[in-house]
Formats: sequence, C-alpha cells, structure tokens
Amino acid sequence: MTVHLVGAGPGDPELVTVRALARIRACDVLVYDTLVDSRLIAEAPSKALLVSRHGRDQDDVNDLLVRYGALGLDVVRLKGGDPFVFGRGGEEALALREAGVEVEIVPGLSSVAAVPGAAGIPVTHRGRADRVTFATARDEDGAEPDYDALVAAGGTLVLFMGLARAERIAEGLIGAGLDPSTPAAIISRGTLPDQRTAIGRVDELGVLAEGMPTPALIVVGDVVDLAEGITGVRQTVMLGASSR
Repeated sequence: MTVHLVGAGPGDPELVTVRALARIRACDVLVYDTLVDSRLIAEAPSKALLVSRHGRDQDDVNDLLVRYGALGLDVVRLKGGDPFVFGRGGEEALALREAGVEVEIVPGLSSVAAVPGAAGIPVTHRGRADRVTFATARDEDGAEPDYDALVAAGGTLVLFMGLARAERIAEGLIGAGLDPSTPAAIISRGTLPDQRTAIGRVDELGVLAEGMPTPALIVVGDVVDLAEGITGVRQTVMLGASSR
C-alpha cells in the first residue's frame, strides 16, 4: 500500500481535486491537518481510522505515517493547500522513502494564488506585475524574512503566516525601501463563506490586521488596487484609498 500526501486546497472543500477526493474515499487511515474542512474528513470511509495532526510535532507525524504505511495500510496524509508549499510535505515524503514506504504526491490548489483570487486580486496582471514572490513571515527559529530580497524582487509579494506580525512586516518592507503607499491587503479565511478582506497601504498593515481571524495571507503590490473593480464590492476595510 501507499502513503498519499494529499493537498486539500485553500479552504473551500469544493476546490479539492478529483484525485484527492478519490484517495480520501478509499483510505484506511486519514491523518489530517487541523484547518482541513470537516466535510472533506467526512468523505473518508466509515471504517477508516481518523487521526488529527493537532498536538503532534513534525517528528511524531513522520513516525505515525511510517508506522501505518509499513503495516500495509492505505494512508492519506491530508494537508491544507499544497503539500509542498509551506506544508512540510517534503520532510514527510523523505521520511517515508527512507523507511522504504511508497509515497504518492497529490498536489493541491495552493493558497498563494487561490486566496488572493477569491478576493479579486490577480497576483499577476499585465502592466502591473509580471512576477510573484511568496514567503513565510516567520520560521521555527523566529528569523526575520529577508526584506531586502523581497523588495528587490518587485512584482507581487504574498506572505504566509504573517497576521500576528503585520506591523513588523510593514516596518521591515519600508525599511528595505518599499514605498509606504504601496497597496496591501490582508485576506482572512480565504475561499470560505466567512472570508474577510482588508485593503489599504503597506504602512497600514498593522491596522488592517486588527480583528482578523487566522488563517490569513498578506498581499503587497499594485495588483491589490484591482480588487474593487474585479469584484464590484468595496472590501471590509479600505484605508488610505483616497490618497492613492
């Protein structure tokens, strides 16, 4: 049997792939992330063993997958977004292969474009952005992002896991030379019915983050200004609009 590393997509269960759903429906064991929609978990067979990743560190998860995989069970490791985009899927795949367990990667729709898209923000747009940089706003060691490199890259910037550090991110980007009036957005619970979007300028990120629930993405760049025209809806918060 095989351990399938399956991407659950950005949040809305209707955005899961056909292959991902087929793997879930045929599994013996389902190991799932906390943020995975309960409707996807309910697609597992009634006799399947359901195991939450909550409260387990990465080594525990790796050991769990190896143990069930080595028993010859059909295991689905269901991960938010795409397994290889800030999902630590690479670590799990390597641990399984080193243990001699067969692995299948089932890509998922990543939040990097899906969540901004759900808010009416195209991460690329002719004449505004011909490139996208995505990065994590924090790592396990608490290291700061390389703000100089992020600003130098140009185009659109998409930051994962930055909600709690939004004000510090703004300071870092501006300190690296980004124009404080650059359009910016925070999108909370993207693609879900309770999605919220706050739009303003990069120097207003701290204010935009106030009261926004996790998970959330930060998007910085000229493409953010397209959101209202594309959706036809004035976003939940729109600061600084009159000055742009």
